[in-house]
Amino acid sequence: MPDAPILVDAHHHVWDLNIRPQSWLDEPGHEPVRRTFDTDDLRTAATATVAGRRLECAVLVQCVASADETREFLALAGSDPLIGAVVGWVDLTSPAIGDVLDELRAGPGGGHLRAIRHLVQGEADAAWLQQPSVERGLRAVGERGLGYDLLIRSHQFPQAIGLAERLPDLSLVLDHAGKPPIARQDLDDWERGVRQLAAHSQVRCKVSGLVTEADHEQWTIDDIRPVWEVLLAAFGPDRLMFGSDWPVCVLAGGWNRWAATVEKLLAGCSAAETEAILAGTATTFYRLESARRKESAPCC
Repeated sequence: MPDAPILVDAHHHVWDLNIRPQSWLDEPGHEPVRRTFDTDDLRTAATATVAGRRLECAVLVQCVASADETREFLALAGSDPLIGAVVGWVDLTSPAIGDVLDELRAGPGGGHLRAIRHLVQGEADAAWLQQPSVERGLRAVGERGLGYDLLIRSHQFPQAIGLAERLPDLSLVLDHAGKPPIARQDLDDWERGVRQLAAHSQVRCKVSGLVTEADHEQWTIDDIRPVWEVLLAAFGPDRLMFGSDWPVCVLAGGWNRWAATVEKLLAGCSAAETEAILAGTATTFYRLESARRKESAPCC
């Protein structure tokens, strides 16, 4: 009998405030998520299905610029069957980046390291990704078969497009669809950036983090649908992947409400397209099949 279809959450976080403070949580409006979250909290929160699929595998993504956090996440992935892959952080500008990556991959749970991410959205330099030291670091990432998660805002698309042009062999995924300014209802510049970036075949895109770019209290599916339609047209379903951005999404309705919204958005998609968005694209990009061999139940 073939395996039942699964749901992969390609973007979620955990944090333990007793181990590592998260300074961004001190900003006003973050009170609902200003506490420790672990994977058991995710299991409790994610009870809804999407197209009949239940969450069985998740990609754990870095929160802060800390290699120690990455080590902790890798060790957690080695023991928790829900986590199929880790997106970690390293100093891309360091001349020793290759050694650091090799050390992380050789450590506990290191086989789950699938990609690297830096908080480019917080960098003031309009060409940060084009710095020679950063480009050297990203080449080291690609040489080890790792991908790179692009965390940018809509005004930073030129950086991402430049990176895709200069490093065509580096697998890229756009986090949170490039953070479209949904609340302002001003998507023209964002759409141009998305379409230009999507023209590069090595780029994938996460359908995640959209509700926190909308009005947290009043958003509806009609606010999200224009973004969804642009992403579907620009990338196609084979290059889109579902992500929750949990627990950040708690600020704007939570995991189950986002899952229900995605199910409605998928109404016009075929079974094959739905499979790609809810599992296939993430499984391929993060090589989740090779992360399933654990002593306990498989994650995906």
